[in-house]
Amino acid sequence: MKKRLYVLLALLALTALVLAACSPAEVEEPAAEEAAEEAMDEPMEEEEPMEEAAMEYGTEENPIIWALVPSQDADAVLSGAEEIAATIEADTGLIVVPVVTTDFSAAVEAMCNGEAHMGALNTFNYVLANARGCADVGIVSVRFGSNFYSGQVITLADSGITGIADLAGKTFCRPDPTSTSGWVIPSIAMQAEGIDPETDLAEIVDAGGHDGVVLAVYNGDCDAGSTFVDARSNIEEEYPDVTEKVVVVAESAPIPNDTISFSPDLPADVVSAITASLLGLNDTDAGLEVLNTVYSWSGLEATTDSFYDGFRQQLEAAGMSIEELIN
Repeated sequence: MKKRLYVLLALLALTALVLAACSPAEVEEPAAEEAAEEAMDEPMEEEEPMEEAAMEYGTEENPIIWALVPSQDADAVLSGAEEIAATIEADTGLIVVPVVTTDFSAAVEAMCNGEAHMGALNTFNYVLANARGCADVGIVSVRFGSNFYSGQVITLADSGITGIADLAGKTFCRPDPTSTSGWVIPSIAMQAEGIDPETDLAEIVDAGGHDGVVLAVYNGDCDAGSTFVDARSNIEEEYPDVTEKVVVVAESAPIPNDTISFSPDLPADVVSAITASLLGLNDTDAGLEVLNTVYSWSGLEATTDSFYDGFRQQLEAAGMSIEELIN
């Protein structure tokens, strides 16, 4: 016991000497507090990488949202897109969640609001989204061996409509107000014929997609309508006489095909990985089959924004200002 007491007294004496050497206490106290604060700060610095990791794209916590326009049967589009998403995850480990938007414009808004990270955007909406700084094209679709397509105006074979000039006073079906081949281009063609689409048509009906336009014309719900060439084939299995009953009376100049575009906020390595996986679908029969399911795509090609400059020039020549459209 005495030995332990001596040791305790010695420690107390040593502590007193240390405290005396550090006098005055008021000077050293702030330094001690600063050291304590620094020690408390260190764990915070270690948490930063954890916060960054939580913001990684393509995880279960932060999946990559893919917005798709409802230009064809929404269920078929979503089903095909989900198969593509599964392929992307298998190839890259990135989780992609496809979402079919309510209309064409909603896909643009999703990209611009940060709600979607990639989008299957039609030509017109891609140009608008790019002008707003919300989308950069990475891939252009291929149909029938071409990355261009045309629009068509259709009507019933016995309607008496033989061209654009005959559309005045008629009920006209369109897929969507911002559909490139289904409204933007035909409305320009009408204006060239002296028809104001907003005032000279009897009625404009939004049919909810290209398939819907063909079906509406087939059933006589609309006098005429516009789609891509040749959307009639999409319902031909169910309506074998569609190409006889519904005829084409006008066709547009070539239009650059629709896109798969990416948010500028998506990291370059993520975009590169997804693009490589998507282009890989061209190499297998199963991949080509699922591409056809989505938007009747027969393939995909890498592209850049300059591919759409010719279309921008068409819009400008028709008096449509991109700047005015996005304001």
